[in-house]
Amino acid sequence: MNVEETIRSSKKIPLGQRTLIHMQLVQNKIDDITANALKPFEVSMQQFNVLRILRGQKGNPANLSTINERMVTKMSNTTRLVDKLIKKGFVNRCVCPSNRRKVEIVITDSGLEALSQMDKALGKAHDIILKNFDKKDLEQLNQLLDKF
Repeated sequence: MNVEETIRSSKKIPLGQRTLIHMQLVQNKIDDITANALKPFEVSMQQFNVLRILRGQKGNPANLSTINERMVTKMSNTTRLVDKLIKKGFVNRCVCPSNRRKVEIVITDSGLEALSQMDKALGKAHDIILKNFDKKDLEQLNQLLDKF
């Protein structure tokens, strides 16, 4: 991907600025591919992330704070994400019996099944995204990204 061609710049962009623009363009491409993989399931990447967090609880409930802390993309609308997943039948919400102020969220069997199918679709999307990289490339890229 040539940054100058992509953004139709007629002049050479300074290296630091070019690097950051390049990273944003790559992130946009990754977002597009993953969003398209999840489109048949009618869930966003953030909703998918909530489902993965709840699956990781291994049947134990999570509260909104726990979910928000573990989100890849931090946001304040976790309640809205959970509400949408409830409407789809992928999660349940209930009041904690020992602390009535605490709301607990668990993934349903339907949510687990759907998540399994989403995992397969995202696996294929990841293969597309990473098709030009071998293991050594990915290790080197991760070492560079760790510098952030």
